[in-house]
Amino acid sequence: MKNLFLSAAIVLGGLTSFASTSPISNTIVKTISIQDEYTEIKLEEVPTAVTDALKKAYPDAVLSKAFKNAKSEYKLSVTVGDKVGSLYANADGSWVKK
Repeated sequence: MKNLFLSAAIVLGGLTSFASTSPISNTIVKTISIQDEYTEIKLEEVPTAVTDALKKAYPDAVLSKAFKNAKSEYKLSVTVGDKVGSLYANADGSWVKK
């Protein structure tokens, strides 16, 4: 009789450990990063509308580098005091938020 109860306990114990295993699932995450490629241009190639907008919005800013992408958007690397940053503008001098 003891063997019967012991056998039943071992079998039930084995089944509960098998039932508690969680299935393995594969998750695939795709990340797409879209960046506009800017190419560096000479400061003289920046349109007058963009430089005028820069002077109006940031009178103390010094333009150090300029970049242009295929959509004629300009990335301007500027320095104001001891801070360095980038501004984005269209060819007509309107600012673009990025």
